[in-house]
Amino acid sequence: MYELDYAKIGARIRQVRKTKGWSQDTLAKKCGISMNFVGNIERGTRKMSMDTFAVLCRELEMDADALLWGVVQSPDTVVKNMWKHPAKQDLDSYSMYIRIMKSVADIMNDG
Repeated sequence: MYELDYAKIGARIRQVRKTKGWSQDTLAKKCGISMNFVGNIERGTRKMSMDTFAVLCRELEMDADALLWGVVQSPDTVVKNMWKHPAKQDLDSYSMYIRIMKSVADIMNDG
């Protein structure tokens, strides 16, 4: 089993926050937590609840694997991993699935 490295998780959170140009206060307000707690999370000196982690992922627009383990997967890789056809991968069906998912994403982004 993997062991979580809270200092590395915090460093990744800090890096994403800074990339977005946000202060700790901005991130704290978006997540409904204190600025002091954000600082502790980024330094890895305090553990956060799953609820707080989920809110951080949502507000930072980051995948949990990216923040936890530093693993960034391309969207195509994620979809390919989800696409498990029992007999074989039908490329026409896969292409149609990708088009549908992109359309859904476009609709969600417009709403």
